[in-house]
Amino acid sequence: MSSEDAPSTWSGVDIAVPPPAHRLPGVSMAGFRQALPAPVDIAMVAHPSVTLLIDLSGEDGLVYETGVRRGRGSVVIGLAPGALRASGLVGECLQIRLRPAVAAAVLGSTAGADAGAESLADVWGPDTGRFEERLRTAGSWDERFAMATDLVRRRIGDGGPRVDPEVAYIWRRIVAGGGRVRVDNLADEVGWSRKRLWARFRAQLGPTPKRAARLVRFDHAAHLLAAGLPPAGVAAESGYVDQSHLHRETKAFTGLTPTAVAAAPWLAIDDIAWPDLWRAGRPVPRSARGSGRR
Repeated sequence: MSSEDAPSTWSGVDIAVPPPAHRLPGVSMAGFRQALPAPVDIAMVAHPSVTLLIDLSGEDGLVYETGVRRGRGSVVIGLAPGALRASGLVGECLQIRLRPAVAAAVLGSTAGADAGAESLADVWGPDTGRFEERLRTAGSWDERFAMATDLVRRRIGDGGPRVDPEVAYIWRRIVAGGGRVRVDNLADEVGWSRKRLWARFRAQLGPTPKRAARLVRFDHAAHLLAAGLPPAGVAAESGYVDQSHLHRETKAFTGLTPTAVAAAPWLAIDDIAWPDLWRAGRPVPRSARGSGRR
């Protein structure tokens, strides 16, 4: 099943989100369970978060592939993975998305932040297998969310790498501006030189401020495409020079055309898996309207 042929409403997939008691600042989670395990082949779309996909399907489950790497099992997906596909006989999967500043503490470093995809075991170490097994044997998604929340909270509190307040502020400015900010002016806002900002931001979060702004702007454009807006209108709304500029950026971040991104099934479930983002004013994709799944 290709990304263009897959049902964009994911009608055969049960989607769970954690209750408020299991939500942490800078962290979002969603659980996916196919009613009948079946082969999938999905184009993953770049997102301004570090994404953990924890495969709960067993040995023949998730396969991930970038232009330079192919792996199996649970994976850490960086901020700009390029052309990335997830495939295999995936029955169940837990997704954890971490804002970059949170990811640095949870993962113990910027490992994976600006990379395409890395094995979760390579990043988290030997505890990964035990954590996966506990999740597999849990009796409900709420129990799984509680386990994941507890682990993330403990890893944040273990004194891992912390992001400078100035770097965290610049990230928030980039996100608040939808990526449409003059990054050369951001250093002045925190009283740093441009060279210092670039070095600290890159060391602590992975990308440069300019690349981070490009990613955030693309994320905004991708959701507008999924909502049914034509590429020319999306380009204008998102601050691209023209439609060809949008096309180049979409290909650079995903390896796909804007038309393919608009139909990407991973985007089509976004308002269900992360409803708080949509209540805050993000557009609801056309394919998900009226689905009744909240």
